[in-house]
Amino acid sequence: MLIIVSKYLIPKGYRGLTIFPFVVVRSKNDLHDKLLLNHEKIHIRQQLELLIVPFFVWYGLEFLIRLAILRNGKEAYRAICFEREAYQNDTDEHYTNNRNFWNFLNYY
Repeated sequence: MLIIVSKYLIPKGYRGLTIFPFVVVRSKNDLHDKLLLNHEKIHIRQQLELLIVPFFVWYGLEFLIRLAILRNGKEAYRAICFEREAYQNDTDEHYTNNRNFWNFLNYY
């Protein structure tokens, strides 16, 4: 996991973004946020499991479907299975070591 600090690469309202093998965070303070870094580490695992490009296709399609249903961008984002898994488990620092392969499927 290679971490980059850049407030310009992060969409407004977010603190981190993962595009394997990079994690981009908004500020230097985020480098010390274990919860945020663990959340992004979960996304690294998800991206590897789906061989990176299919992850982003799936992520984008699921976001669009949920946006059409929920009619709210933030709710649609939080409802994506990848985000649900990451948010639910980002407090467990050992989660990525113990999670099952394609575990995000349990978050539909």
